[in-house]
Amino acid sequence: MSLLRILFDSNPRFALHLPVHGRGEALPPRLKDLLHRQPGCWDLPELPEIGGPLDVDGAVAESQALFAARMGVDCCWFGVNGATGLLQAALLAMAAPGEAVLLPRNAHRSLIGACELGGMLPVFLPVPFDEDRGHPGAMTADGLSRSLEALPDLCCRLAAAVLVHPTYHGYAAEIAPLVDRLHARGLPVLVDEAHGSHLAFAPGMGLPPSSLTTGADLVVHSLHKSAPGLAQTAVLWQRSTRISSTSVRLSLQRLQSSSPSALLLASCEATLDWMLSTQWIRILQRRLEQARRLHECLDRHGVPLHESDDPLRLILNTAAVGVSGLEADTWFMNRGVIAELPEPLCLTLCLGFARHRGLAARLRHLWPLFIKEQGRPSLAAVAAPPLDSVQVAELSPSSVAHRPSLELPLHQCADRIAAEMICPYPPGIPLLVPGERIDHLRVQWLQLQHRRWPEQVPGMVKVLA
Repeated sequence: MSLLRILFDSNPRFALHLPVHGRGEALPPRLKDLLHRQPGCWDLPELPEIGGPLDVDGAVAESQALFAARMGVDCCWFGVNGATGLLQAALLAMAAPGEAVLLPRNAHRSLIGACELGGMLPVFLPVPFDEDRGHPGAMTADGLSRSLEALPDLCCRLAAAVLVHPTYHGYAAEIAPLVDRLHARGLPVLVDEAHGSHLAFAPGMGLPPSSLTTGADLVVHSLHKSAPGLAQTAVLWQRSTRISSTSVRLSLQRLQSSSPSALLLASCEATLDWMLSTQWIRILQRRLEQARRLHECLDRHGVPLHESDDPLRLILNTAAVGVSGLEADTWFMNRGVIAELPEPLCLTLCLGFARHRGLAARLRHLWPLFIKEQGRPSLAAVAAPPLDSVQVAELSPSSVAHRPSLELPLHQCADRIAAEMICPYPPGIPLLVPGERIDHLRVQWLQLQHRRWPEQVPGMVKVLA
C-alpha cells in the first residue's frame, strides 16, 4: 500500500495516536483556514518579511518574542525538526565536548544522539520501574537526592542535567523540587516536556504543573504530541540566568534547517496563539471532562486500566486478561481503533484533543469480544531492569561510533561494551546505550525483553571488537 493511498484513506477510524489533533479535527482554526487555501500557497522560502527562527527580523522573530513575553521567559524558538532537534540543540548548548551530563534512565534517544554529536559522557540516574506495567515511572525528589549523594567521582566536569516530565504514559515527576535540587548543585536544567505541552496552558484544571513554572532553564514542548499542531513542530523556551541565549542560538544554527517550512512555522505560531486563547481553555476543559468520564465508564464496565496523571492517556491493562499489548494492538487496529503505544503488558491510547464521538460505546462493545477471542490467564510482570543505581557509561557514545565492532548473540555479550543502541520505538527510551559495559544481569534482563518483544529488542547486539 502506498503512502499516498494511506493519506487519502477517509475510512472513519478512532485515531488514538500522535499527532493529537485527531487527523485534523482539533487543528487550530487559523491553521485550518490556511490549509484550505490553494494547495502550496504556504510553501514559501525565508523571505525578508517572514524570516526564520534564528533571524532577528521578520514575522517569525516577532512571534517568538511575543510568545516569550506572554509565557514569562526570556527566549522562544520555533522548531521544525520536532522535539528531537530542539532537545539536541539545547543539550549541546549546555555542555562542551568531554563534559558529563546527568540523564534520567528514561531519557529519549535523541538525547543520546546529542551526547554522541557533542562528545559528552552520559551519567544515568535511576527512575522507578513498575513491574506490573512493564515500563518506567517518573522521577521522585527523594530518588534524585539519593542519586546525587551517590554520584561517583567523574573524570570530567559535570555540566548539566536533564529531566523528563511527564513521561510518555503521562506520569508526572515531582518537577519543582527536582529542579530546585539540581540548581542547588549548580547545574542548569533542561526539561523534556514533549508529552506535557498542554500542562503549561491548563490553569486550574487539576493537571500537574508545567516545568515552566519551576524556573527550569530550558524547556522543550512538542506541538504535536501534546498540543494540536502539525507533526514535526515544537518550541524551545529559555531562561538566560544560567545558559546564554547566544550559546543556544549557535547550537540551534548547527542543527537547524536553512530552509525551514513556512507551513510548519505557521503551525507553531497558530498553535501557541490558539492555546493562549479563552476558546482553547474551554475546549481543553471539555476534553478533560470527557476523558475522565471515559475512564469512569470503562472502569464500571470492567475494562482494566492503569492510572495516569494525564487524563488524556488511556492505558489498557491487557496483561490482566493474558494478552500482550502487542497482540492487542493488532486486534484493535483491525477493528478501527488505532492506538499509540503497544508494549508487552499494556496498550496506551492518546485521546488527544479531538472529540472521538462514540469511543466509549465502541470500547465497551469491543472489550468483551476481545476477552472472548484473546483472553487467557494473566501475564507475569516484567522484572525491573538492573538499573536501580547511578551508572556512568564507560566510554562516551561519540568515542564508540567509529571503533571496530562485531555482532554477537545476547548471551555472548556479557562484559562487552555496547557499540549500538537498543531502543524500542515508540517510546524511544534506550534499554542499552553505546559505550555502556553490559554486565551479566543486563544480559539476562535483555534476553527476557527479547523473548517478550522480539520485534523491538534484537537477539543479536553489536559490541566493540
